Amino acid sequence: MNYFLDGLKNFADFSGRARRPEYWFFILFVYIITLVMYGIDFVALDAAESGYGILSSIFSLVILVPSISLAVRRLHDTGRSGWWYLVCLIPLGGLVLIYFLVQDSESDNQYGPSLK
Repeated sequence: MNYFLDGLKNFADFSGRARRPEYWFFILFVYIITLVMYGIDFVALDAAESGYGILSSIFSLVILVPSISLAVRRLHDTGRSGWWYLVCLIPLGGLVLIYFLVQDSESDNQYGPSLK
């Protein structure tokens, strides 16, 4: 839970580095919260008729900037520029981005000292 809260506290910090556990636990909590929001939308707010849920849409918008900033910091930890995040805009680029995000941390690099 601390990783999720740390990701929210540094929501607009695109500099520095983020280790693998920080990134992946943040993503895990985002998916769990999103599933809960979808469940509430479909059960309580009858989102099945409209096709989208208001709670899950609001949560997705709120979590957008923190998740991008954390991914950029994770890319920095692997020794890549944050601009590599844009690779997900091309076909199959999401797979390349996931490959970059699961790699191990680099030792000291231009983005700061190693966090290990």
